[in-house]
Amino acid sequence: MWGEAKVVERIDWNDELFTLRLSADIGDFIAGQFIKLSQHIEGKRVARAYSLVNAPSSDLVEVLAINVEGGVLSPNLQALNVGDTVDISTKAAGFMTLDELPNQGRHLWFFATGTAVGPFISMMRTPQPWGRFDKVILVYGVRYADDLAYIEEFESYKSQYPGQFELVTSVTREPYEGAINMRITQGMLTGVIEAQTGVKLTAEDAQVMICGHPEMIKELNQLLLDRGLVKNLRRAPGQITVEKYW
Repeated sequence: MWGEAKVVERIDWNDELFTLRLSADIGDFIAGQFIKLSQHIEGKRVARAYSLVNAPSSDLVEVLAINVEGGVLSPNLQALNVGDTVDISTKAAGFMTLDELPNQGRHLWFFATGTAVGPFISMMRTPQPWGRFDKVILVYGVRYADDLAYIEEFESYKSQYPGQFELVTSVTREPYEGAINMRITQGMLTGVIEAQTGVKLTAEDAQVMICGHPEMIKELNQLLLDRGLVKNLRRAPGQITVEKYW
């Protein structure tokens, strides 16, 4: 089922990375879920999934997207201006939500690369993680510093939730003040991330949500399994929840 979404605002983080804020009726959703944006291109409907960045209480639909080289839909989305329209799925979907986490663990770890930080932003814009966990840790990896979207919002959480929120940024292809200059998995293997946050990631204390590049997910998942954490399933609650972003 498709409806119409009108562009109300756009933010260009760099030449390829952008946010669209849309006026659209998608009904109720849970932070962490996604919708699909679509256009008819050369006589065929082309649709792609995008995580919702906005909180469920927001009046606007918000997505973070990147113009994928060779992509069919993403260049058209980047070309949209305020007042333009795009088709949108009228019902959100997805199971990477805080509601799916078992009621155990004091520390919530978000690991994201690139645009996959989107669903975690939606969650952090709700009261749920802040009321449920003693610590909320976001580990956010990108290639270049100007790929860091929403960084001012993340910095604001430090003062809004003092002692509760920890942020680690990973910028791999250039030095950037305050960021670790290594991949997320290397940062975990060497202990740099835990040292920077002051929090040890353990099976006893952690709930871990991972979203992003398939290789990052694969390597980090194995690292966590080696530490004694297990995949979270409805029939067998654990500590690791994963969503593959492409």
